[in-house]
Amino acid sequence: MIVLGSTGSIGISTLAIAKRFLLEIETLSAGKNISLLNEQILEFNPKNVVIADKQDIPKITKKFSGKIYYGKDGILESISASKSNLVINALVGFLGLEPTLHSLKEGKRVALANKESLVVGGDFIDTSKIIPIDSEHFSLAYLMNFNPAIRPFKNLYITASGGAFRDTPLEEIPLQNAANALKHPNWRMGKKITIDSATMVNKLFEILEAHWLFKTQNIDAYIERNSQIHALVEFWDGSVVAHFANANMQLPIAYAIAHGLNLKEDFLQSFSNSPLIPSISLTNQNYTLEPICTKRYPLWNLRKSLLENPKLGVILNAANEVAVESFLSHAIPFGKITIIIQKTLDHFHSTLPNSLDEIFALDTEVRKFTQSTFNL
Repeated sequence: MIVLGSTGSIGISTLAIAKRFLLEIETLSAGKNISLLNEQILEFNPKNVVIADKQDIPKITKKFSGKIYYGKDGILESISASKSNLVINALVGFLGLEPTLHSLKEGKRVALANKESLVVGGDFIDTSKIIPIDSEHFSLAYLMNFNPAIRPFKNLYITASGGAFRDTPLEEIPLQNAANALKHPNWRMGKKITIDSATMVNKLFEILEAHWLFKTQNIDAYIERNSQIHALVEFWDGSVVAHFANANMQLPIAYAIAHGLNLKEDFLQSFSNSPLIPSISLTNQNYTLEPICTKRYPLWNLRKSLLENPKLGVILNAANEVAVESFLSHAIPFGKITIIIQKTLDHFHSTLPNSLDEIFALDTEVRKFTQSTFNL
């Protein structure tokens, strides 16, 4: 398989699954973490590697004898050059959209952890070739036996942890800094997704992903503090089913790989008697589903308008990427993220893309405008 973003948390978990089930890795794509990439090269012996910068080529281990690609174009070139039919796209941000589109154009299946691909380009992506890795969307598919046509659903629900400020006094939230925003209450993730968890933008992204994957606007979310209920499906007969599991990305990754390689699910039990992830204990646990408070998470007010106009995802993503980068560099306080995103959406609300070219042009325009709002 091809693993894009191999040195990130999803990439590392993907390689752990590949090692467990003795699966071949043809291509590895990383950014600047060359030391970890070199460890992965020595362990998995790929034929191709991709790095962010050409100047880092001399840092690649001399024991690697395959092809080295670099930059955005290198990612696309490596996909075309690889014989593997499965691409694990674990890239972060807008950068992940083109590799998703290119992989599909090359006739490959995409196990998708890159949220932005669907958030920004969902209208132009054949989701029948997409296998979701996000735990929430995997859980929704799992609950429907990976085939929504078997039993039509009425409503879909995903869950959120609430992020770093779920219990912070409301008046203290706007002036919080990056160090505090990165203190996720349940687990450690990449910096951007941790900030997106605190603003609830991450859940807005997942709402849009679910819209494109399951072709519905009937999607909502709740806060579940244990991070053990990942999704719920309500059917037309009034019944509701929920997926409980420990928060461990190896579970959705393993299923995505199995389905992407056309392996039967019993393959996942064929090499070990132990379960994919530790089982949860249902005793002495308190489970509650809390509504998402828009006073604490003001951007959650965007949910309905995004579902009614999902092409707004291009604007939301670009504004958020710029705002979060500025927040992490200490240029703005936490509360300014919301203000910047709202101003940008208000400015571009009637500018919706009708082609892929328009998506890329609008993304550039939105980023320029968002930068200009910092002094407003």
